Amino acid sequence: MSTGRRSQAERDEITVEIGYALFSAGFLAVVVFAAIAGPALVRDLSPAVDTALLITGASVAGLLGALRVVHVLRTFARRRR
Repeated sequence: MSTGRRSQAERDEITVEIGYALFSAGFLAVVVFAAIAGPALVRDLSPAVDTALLITGASVAGLLGALRVVHVLRTFARRRR
C-alpha cells in the first residue's frame, strides 16, 4: 500500500467492499443460525436441547460471520497489491 492519500474512487471502493463483507457475513450468519437453531424455534423440544441448539447456532453463526468478513477483506487486500 502506498503512503499517499487515497482518491475518492479508492475510498468508495473500500467502503463498498466493507459493506459487502458485512452484508454477506450477516446473511451467512442468519442462514447458519436458522439451520442449526431452527428446530428449537419450530418444534417443542426439551429445554436442554432448545438451549443447546440456540447456543450452538449463535456460536457457529457468529464465528462463521467473523471468518467471512476476514476472508472477504483479505481477498480484497490481495487484489489491490
